[in-house]
Amino acid sequence: MDIRTLSAYDQHSASFAKDWDEQPPATDLHALVRKYFRPGRTADVGCGSGRDAAWLSSNGFPTVGFEPSKCLLEEARRRHPEVEFQVAALPELEGIADATFQNVLCETVIMHLAAELIVPSVRRLLDIIEPGGTLYLSWRVTEGNDRRDEHGRLYAAFDSSLVLQALSDATVVVNEQVVSPSSGKAIGRVIARKG
Repeated sequence: MDIRTLSAYDQHSASFAKDWDEQPPATDLHALVRKYFRPGRTADVGCGSGRDAAWLSSNGFPTVGFEPSKCLLEEARRRHPEVEFQVAALPELEGIADATFQNVLCETVIMHLAAELIVPSVRRLLDIIEPGGTLYLSWRVTEGNDRRDEHGRLYAAFDSSLVLQALSDATVVVNEQVVSPSSGKAIGRVIARKG
């Protein structure tokens, strides 16, 4: 995880969590999860405020939220005490055993990684999925060069072919670029089934 990004999330955890929780419901995400996820244990990697983990858990996908920012984890635990949250960071996801989740959600996280960490991170996300399980992966699209926002968060500019390269052993069922209804930003989105 990019250190400046992690520091920004730690320093501004309450305001980020409030902002995310006040955004309109992610109905496009919810529709795709209902269509492609199968009932079973689910991981929300980079869970932030816990909003998506809570939605998943209350909609038939028992979820563990994983987040590298300890301050965001505190926000998630306070806001959603019914959900389990743990510390873990890409690319290692240390402490998470292979093949332990039916579904993995990683919503707008990998753009905070240096480009050379994209492939190992996506491969590691696949590692923690059971055979036949599903990965939902999205990222904010940054054109040109890497950028940082006013808080210092990294938005890496990388070619989506890196994601597809990392998913070469999986079956990609969705591969699209759309405008996020909640943020208004362009996002890349891939859903893949592990072989």
